[in-house]
Amino acid sequence: MSPSRHTFKLNGKQTTVEAEDDVRLLWVLRDLLGVTGPKYGCGLGVCQACTSHINGKAFNPCSVPVSKIGPDDEITTIEGLPATVGKDLHPMQEAWLDLDVAQCGYCQPGQIMAAVAKVRQAAAEGHDITDADLDEIRNICRCGTYTRIREAIKAGAEKM
Repeated sequence: MSPSRHTFKLNGKQTTVEAEDDVRLLWVLRDLLGVTGPKYGCGLGVCQACTSHINGKAFNPCSVPVSKIGPDDEITTIEGLPATVGKDLHPMQEAWLDLDVAQCGYCQPGQIMAAVAKVRQAAAEGHDITDADLDEIRNICRCGTYTRIREAIKAGAEKM
């Protein structure tokens, strides 16, 4: 089988890449496009280290073949998140630094992307982020910094 052309929006820019249809989007991002923020953890969508956004919602590119991504789909990785006027970092990233969340740091891009999506979902539903919302975030942190992660999400949410 020869590679197919796949076009989608990546971090605000229209992108076209040649890849086999069954290649998972995570490998297209990392290996073909050099976007390394989404991390490989399990390849099954369980650990959620690769969490990114598709059309504003959290998803795991390790579980999605590139053929399922269409030209109108907008993929946002941690590299595309700081789209905040006059700021180098997104408010959630700033909260992560302020509260010294990371230990090894491997899961942090996925954690932040999941947090931003959850805060946006809560806002769309008309409420502030709650502990019940935070309980729905299932990203795994091998270092166990969940208390600081939850505190940072609440702090970041206040500035979003």
